[in-house]
Amino acid sequence: MKVAFTGARGFVGKALRKHFRDHIILERDDTPSSLLDKLQDVDVVINLAGAPIIKRWSESYKQTLVDSRIGTTRKLVNAINQSNVKHFISTSAIGIYPNETPCDESCTQHADDFLSKLVQDWEKEALNAKVPTSILRFGVVLGKDGGALTQMLPPFKLGLGGTLGDGSMMTSWIHIKDLIRIYEYLITHHCEGIYNATAPHPVSNHTFTKALGKVLHRPTIFPIPLFLLRLLFAQAACVLTD
Repeated sequence: MKVAFTGARGFVGKALRKHFRDHIILERDDTPSSLLDKLQDVDVVINLAGAPIIKRWSESYKQTLVDSRIGTTRKLVNAINQSNVKHFISTSAIGIYPNETPCDESCTQHADDFLSKLVQDWEKEALNAKVPTSILRFGVVLGKDGGALTQMLPPFKLGLGGTLGDGSMMTSWIHIKDLIRIYEYLITHHCEGIYNATAPHPVSNHTFTKALGKVLHRPTIFPIPLFLLRLLFAQAACVLTD
């Protein structure tokens, strides 16, 4: 089984490359012809391309988020449709869903904001592939070697960790090892469709914060005011607070 990746140098991409030894890396600056060459004899394409979402959203950076997801996926799908690839697995996010509404994959409600629109357009582009297609809507991916946890650890280790606001917002999370097993399952069983890549039981930010503090043997008594997050990240704060 030969697998090709976009976004191969990110946290999830690195973990997948270790798991699927026979792989090819697809670069953002690959031309249509070089993409086609690389896809020769590839069985599965995994699309992880996308600029980091936790960053202050200026208008220009919003366009970067769009181009790195929609534009890259469009170019990739065009190449797949001219190749012998057997299965396409693209990435999405649970940011597509509205607040205050428990959702599984059957949920047809979507939030009315930039993040949700971005995700919807991303999925539509992926579904233009003419091969069996799976889409994984990521929650917060946790693991010791990268992702959200590495950004949280420094202040927590200093005893400065705390809840976001009152800690009531829910965290839909998944461990990197479970996420890798989902990919393995999708490929082995030739699954198509849209799936939430999250653990079965989301927890509140308060519960998550206290659990992390307990594991690190550190206090978690300094809540982070929501206005500070909005000051730092502007609209992007919604990724943390919704």
